[in-house]
Amino acid sequence: MRVLGIDPGLAIVGYGVLDEENGKCTAVDCGVITTSKELTLPQRLVHIEKMLQEILDMYKPDVVAIEELFFTKNIKTAIAVAQARGVTVNVLQKALPDKIYEYTPNQIKESLTGYGSADKKQMQEMIRIILRLQTIPKPDDAADALAIALCHAQTSKMLNRCRIN
Repeated sequence: MRVLGIDPGLAIVGYGVLDEENGKCTAVDCGVITTSKELTLPQRLVHIEKMLQEILDMYKPDVVAIEELFFTKNIKTAIAVAQARGVTVNVLQKALPDKIYEYTPNQIKESLTGYGSADKKQMQEMIRIILRLQTIPKPDDAADALAIALCHAQTSKMLNRCRIN
């Protein structure tokens, strides 16, 4: 199964691609989509849409895992990020209907570390260990996207074991 993990945002969208086979996860790629503050909000949203479609076309994931949005104190920022996430979900839904899975930050942390309040350093080290990487993926948004993909890979394994046929 190929999983695309998405860490949504407006300035930076993280993505991580991994393959899961027989319980073993392998990192395929990770990176970020960035948008310039110099662009208008609509221009930034279109750029995210275009780049995300290119990632989908390139890696052809079977499923997508995306982090649920959590609200910040700055309502103006929260609204812009929510719009970017909306564009992201729309592109994903068109490409992979009913194959989008959402996880809260605490679910992601718990699935990788066993502790829902793990800090960023703990999370990054677990990503490195689980995926057998030499170094922690950079930038942080790309590492976060791999964590989201890993969360889904581990969660889907457990769900498959619990199915009654």
